[in-house]
Amino acid sequence: MNNKYRKIPQINDIIIYFDKKNYDFPREYIKDISNSIISEFRNKLKLNPDIVFETEDIFLEIENALKTKNIYSIEQTINATGIILHTNLGRAPISKRAVQRLIDVASSYSNLEYNLETGKRGSRYDHVINLVKKITGAEDAIIVNNNAAAVFLMLNTLSKGKETIISRGELVEIGDSFRISEIMENSGAILVEVGATNRTHLYDYENEINDETKVLMKVHKSNYKIIGFNEEVSAPELSKLISGKDIHIIEDLGSGSLIDLSQYGLSHERTVKDCIQDGIDLVSFSCDKLLGGPQGGIICGKKELIQKIKKNQLLRAFRVCKLTLSALEATLIEYLDPKKAVEEIPTLNMISQSLENIEEKALMFSKKIEKSVNNLNFEIVDSNSLVGGGAYPAEVLKSKAIALEPKTNADELEEFLRLSKYHIISSIENEKVLLDFRTIFENEYEKIIEILKEYYES
Repeated sequence: MNNKYRKIPQINDIIIYFDKKNYDFPREYIKDISNSIISEFRNKLKLNPDIVFETEDIFLEIENALKTKNIYSIEQTINATGIILHTNLGRAPISKRAVQRLIDVASSYSNLEYNLETGKRGSRYDHVINLVKKITGAEDAIIVNNNAAAVFLMLNTLSKGKETIISRGELVEIGDSFRISEIMENSGAILVEVGATNRTHLYDYENEINDETKVLMKVHKSNYKIIGFNEEVSAPELSKLISGKDIHIIEDLGSGSLIDLSQYGLSHERTVKDCIQDGIDLVSFSCDKLLGGPQGGIICGKKELIQKIKKNQLLRAFRVCKLTLSALEATLIEYLDPKKAVEEIPTLNMISQSLENIEEKALMFSKKIEKSVNNLNFEIVDSNSLVGGGAYPAEVLKSKAIALEPKTNADELEEFLRLSKYHIISSIENEKVLLDFRTIFENEYEKIIEILKEYYES
């Protein structure tokens, strides 16, 4: 046997060594890293018995791995793609106020379900319901863990074993193969499709209404758009159609904006408040998209229907935790002053940025890298940002990006940025790597410069 194998330390010796160094890692984690590196050394010896190394080299390699590898699987990334609500990157970054509330509530006990005034049990939902009512004009509200759960719960409560009518043009797939039609069927509602994909008329609904009909459902086509020869029935028209009948109108608004974003260059889309005013009985929408909060789903609308949902035993299965409610409350508080909300909620702030402001950011960054990074070729180019998260699918926001010239090829540079310790997620266009400044925060500039310096000067 090659005597060099004796230079490979025992796992117990490695654990003792790092215990003395007071590394803040669980022993099992150190053991996993050590086994991986020892396995690499054994393979090297098999391939090349003459390889020269000392025991200290193995300890040093393990130590370097502990310093550079992250014990956590969910890591921070820098979003340089220009996609604001990037689903794969966690959608909406939350506001500083929401982050602070998470820290405060998570690090201590709280009055989650305790009424401080009476000293008796309270409801976890009370902490946010009044805010939702105030902002949307709804009579009541309830919070669940995502919008798909919200849709399921509305249908299960109002239409289980009964018919729900929906336009064929609104039977959307919301991503990852989750289809509205399947959510409806699993809720126990009997799906009744009307109209055609591109055109649905009021009489299509009218012809299908019968004694078994309990719900007319509208779904906001947030992740695609039908243009050309098309028609759909408005909420006020449907409301008038069912007047005096024991039938309810519900709407899945999807991304669900609380303020009109047309003032920032996007087309006008109905807000949650608009839906309530249009006569929709229940509206559901996501918390972690245009709202800019944590993952969750809000159902708001008529009090009598919300009370029915609160009595549904499935509500407990979709219940949100204290962290979601804390971050959501803090986010909704920002909306009490819409102007401040646009400043403080990252999603709204990125959407509202002017092209001039983004260009200034790109210029500022370009001056920094010119001074700091050698051997770098780049230019500031026009870019197209997207809202993302299934919102405003047919629209782009004009933006500015730094286009980096790679040393060899764009794929290599993209991978280098992505696998760096700051995980910079970029895009490739015309064999150059683009960093879009709509979605890059100013406190990330120095991190990007550090990684670019590493790449271009190595």
